[in-house]
Amino acid sequence: MHYQETLDMLTLASALHFTPDVATALYRKTGSAAAAMAAGAGAGDIMPGCNGRTAEALRHTDAARRKAEAELEYAMRNGIKIMCLGDDTYPLRLKECTDAPPVMFFKGTADLNCRHIVSIVGTRRCTSYGQDCVRRFVGRLQELCPDTLIVSGLAYGIDICAHREALAAGTATVGVLAHGLDYLYPPRHKDTADEMLARGGLLTEHFTRTNADKLNFLRRNRIVAGMADAVIVAESASHGGALVTARIAGSYGRDVFAFPGRVGDEMSEGCNNLIRDNKAALITSADDFVKAMGWETDARIGLMRRQGIERSLFPELSPGEQAVAELLKKENDLQINTIAARTGTPVGTLTATMFSLEMKGVVKARAGGIYHLID
Repeated sequence: MHYQETLDMLTLASALHFTPDVATALYRKTGSAAAAMAAGAGAGDIMPGCNGRTAEALRHTDAARRKAEAELEYAMRNGIKIMCLGDDTYPLRLKECTDAPPVMFFKGTADLNCRHIVSIVGTRRCTSYGQDCVRRFVGRLQELCPDTLIVSGLAYGIDICAHREALAAGTATVGVLAHGLDYLYPPRHKDTADEMLARGGLLTEHFTRTNADKLNFLRRNRIVAGMADAVIVAESASHGGALVTARIAGSYGRDVFAFPGRVGDEMSEGCNNLIRDNKAALITSADDFVKAMGWETDARIGLMRRQGIERSLFPELSPGEQAVAELLKKENDLQINTIAARTGTPVGTLTATMFSLEMKGVVKARAGGIYHLID
């Protein structure tokens, strides 16, 4: 996204900071930040639900523009990446959500659109049991699927445990903040956050000089849920932010998992209730999780790579399989009908070919009949 549109999007986000979901909806309806702001008093005609406060904010955007200019300058000075909703770098999973933030700020090295993203959440008053669950899970997941990004909220308890265990295992990890990138809360997690900048990163929807208040923590939950393939509740009491994140994840169609705990344990009551109410699937290990997610093929490839087994040692590809592999090498993630047209192969024949390639660990089937060539 070019400079002017980024500035316009920052202005829109600043003007409608009290209702970011409306800013996102207006942007999607009009097609650009400039058009959304130009709606002004007519915003209600474009999108029902825009109240008088919204229209008034869009009529007077001078202060919002100055704030946007200052934010853009701060980001450029401090190596912060600004990702607007229309950018390719914006977290694509999050973009699918209706209430995705119009703008995100990111500092770090992680790929926010990598192959696998898992959010791990839980109580701030975690026990040694919860910590052990996280440690074993993250360590084993790194062995099975090393290209996984671990996401959490950098809070006390399970959050910081997930980040630290990811770093210890050599897994990239991103913390979603409830404030701007000009300071850190809680301050005692600064050393971990600094390490994450080199092996993951920090992500937020908030401008600088934004306080870490209660509402922002609640809003943060939707980002933790929306940017991941799955949410894992490691340990939780009967009420808490982790359960809110799990509920939001379910509403987004994300997979939700929970570690069970002993009946009667206060800090496992929330997890046990999620499992009992069929709002989360029970897992006891990363192996359970990988199987439930259908990531076994990727896990097998990762294991073979660690053992020094190259793809050249797979069974030799047939001419038809080779043609598909070469096509996906040039243009990955194609639907089977497209592959059939490009290779001149009947769909009936191609179905068997794709199944064979999956069994050999060369391709992976994704939603919508799309096939991905495994690197």
